[in-house]
Amino acid sequence: MNDWPNGWTAEGGNGDGRGYGRGSAGQQPEGARVMRHVQRPANPPRGSVPPQQRGHDQGYAEPGYDSGYNTGQVYGSPAGGGHGGVPPQGGDPYGRPGRPAPDWRKRLKVGSIVVLVAVLGTTIGTYFWADGKVRREVDLSKVVERPAEGDCTTYLIVGSDSREGMSAEEKKKLHTGSAEGKRTDSMMILAACGSGNTMISLPRDSDVEIPTFVGSESGKTFPGTGRRVKLNAAYAEDGPELLVRTVEHNTGLRIDHYAEIGFAGFANIVDALGGVEMDIEKGFKDKKSGADFQAGKQTLDGEQALAFVRTRYAFAGSDLDRTKNQQKFLSTLANQAATPGTILNPFKLYPTLGAGLDTLIVDKDMSLWNLGSMFFAMKGVSSGDGKSMNIPISGSRGGNLVWDKAKVQQLVKQIQNDEPVTVTGK
Repeated sequence: MNDWPNGWTAEGGNGDGRGYGRGSAGQQPEGARVMRHVQRPANPPRGSVPPQQRGHDQGYAEPGYDSGYNTGQVYGSPAGGGHGGVPPQGGDPYGRPGRPAPDWRKRLKVGSIVVLVAVLGTTIGTYFWADGKVRREVDLSKVVERPAEGDCTTYLIVGSDSREGMSAEEKKKLHTGSAEGKRTDSMMILAACGSGNTMISLPRDSDVEIPTFVGSESGKTFPGTGRRVKLNAAYAEDGPELLVRTVEHNTGLRIDHYAEIGFAGFANIVDALGGVEMDIEKGFKDKKSGADFQAGKQTLDGEQALAFVRTRYAFAGSDLDRTKNQQKFLSTLANQAATPGTILNPFKLYPTLGAGLDTLIVDKDMSLWNLGSMFFAMKGVSSGDGKSMNIPISGSRGGNLVWDKAKVQQLVKQIQNDEPVTVTGK
């Protein structure tokens, strides 16, 4: 009895002696063999289990079960695929679709828009934040009998001895004393012109005439009587409006904007910047201001800077020498503040703006643009784009400094006409 299926013999094959199959003794290698195609039932009964495939020794699978070998779909891989197959173009060996190449031009465009929006948002936010901190308290519309406007933009910059917001410890540290109210500690005119910027210091001991004026609070008119006083007395009598009126009356130059800062604000700005580097030509000491400086380059903090600009008794020229130091320091301060390291660094920019704007008092028409223009005009003086000087002095009267009228008139005319300033002062 033959135990081999369908007439197969032990010699291999189907009895024709060609030696098919495993263990064939034939001389030729085994040729391709077509396996019988078996269809899987279209709708197998629910819960049914496909018949088990026979092992290799059993020859073939049970009818009705498709192992998948006839189509090459082994272990769920696509037809003709498998781990060793060639991946489709742009795909991977497992048949997953490939990712498209990144569109860098589109990404760059979107990134640029995001950065631009962020910069604009920050700039606009900073503008409104700073604008809201400006104290617009001086009303120049109350100033009467004003000179005609000139071609340059003029600023009256005032440093007051206001101790507003200072503690007793701060007053002691900064050697400010504890006097009530506030007086002008320094005054200067800054003329921003196309022909060059000019900074003109006005000594507080200048001999001036108080003209007719309208009280800033009472609204009452006070007729001029020819009364002559020191310039800082005008501020003490009726504040910024009378000071502007007095400067305009005695110079003939119209003041477009007013800016005032007190002791605390000045010192805080310097500290927020991390100090200001100064080159002091000659060392000096002054017990009243707390100054104690050696000659040479050094970085001044807020306390030292305030002592530097307030010292007058240590100099032979007293107030005239002090005004020179004030001009030098303010120009250097502006020059060092207007650097990319400050403007582009929010950790320096915001503290500096906050320190200055908290105590800065300006006129009601002063915009942040005007304030920035004033700042950069000061910077221009220190960088050589302009000049700094004291108002020309011809002598003294009763301890007050008398202005040289002829030179002052020439100086004013040059500023009004936007001409290079050739007048000099001590």
